[in-house]
Amino acid sequence: MSGFPVTALRSVDLLVPDLAMAERFYTTIWGLKVAARGGGSVWLHATGDDHHVLALHPGAQAAIRSVTFRAADAGALHQVFGMALAEGASVLAAPATLEEPGGGMACTLRDPSGFVFRLVAGDERRAPDAPSRDTPDRLAHVNLNCRDVDATARFFEAGLGFRLADRSKLMAFERCNSDHHAVVLAEAPLDGLNHVAFNMPGWECVMRGSGRMIDAGFPLAWGVGRHGPGDNVFAYFIDPFGIVIEYTAEVEQVGDDHVARGPSHWTWPPGRTDQWGIAPPKPEATKKAQLAIRFA
Repeated sequence: MSGFPVTALRSVDLLVPDLAMAERFYTTIWGLKVAARGGGSVWLHATGDDHHVLALHPGAQAAIRSVTFRAADAGALHQVFGMALAEGASVLAAPATLEEPGGGMACTLRDPSGFVFRLVAGDERRAPDAPSRDTPDRLAHVNLNCRDVDATARFFEAGLGFRLADRSKLMAFERCNSDHHAVVLAEAPLDGLNHVAFNMPGWECVMRGSGRMIDAGFPLAWGVGRHGPGDNVFAYFIDPFGIVIEYTAEVEQVGDDHVARGPSHWTWPPGRTDQWGIAPPKPEATKKAQLAIRFA
């Protein structure tokens, strides 16, 4: 895969009102492990080689603090930093050594919609664990609510170097590597977080992880099913703080010859919400939760 200055979605930083409860949930139930602690925060890793995929920080209410993407190298980080500024981003932190677990060089930007993105290069990597049959190996994608999907998509493409993979009626799917998407932009009445998706090694891992969640008292919020754009299996849940999270697997792999398809391609028969036709209509409580989390 060629030409991407940003090569992956690395991690997401969340604010939670009860850090101890959040750590218990995301380790003992969701399936992550502690990578580091410090300054009242905790960093959690999956089974893959990322130092961490989720950072939890104390806050008065649940919120998203930032989304971190990995740049190909320091040169690519500076390249994207300049591209983002040219597209209207504001600087929250200029490129410098990152003084937090995982390290590397990083910068922090706020895009014109108010989303906070970090770029990191040269961050620490870990020796991956053996794949688990029911826990995540990395982040798969982050879905952001946008009042203006097309404007935010233009920022991702011109400002961060992403490419459009597909455009449905309500969503733009943006990629930065062979995964069909690392970011989904969803039309919404406000800007914020829709959900965070964690990648599982396969579809049966999604099912096994979902079973563990249900055993722990967290029912399915939507699914299980298989999406259209991206072709990935999905199971949605709501964490103890109202944040929507997803187990997903088998996202479509695309190459440089991929041609983005438009809304007319992505249509379902009446009443269907996924490819298989088994996912029920999304509950109103889940729709409400997908609109509840804003950027801090």
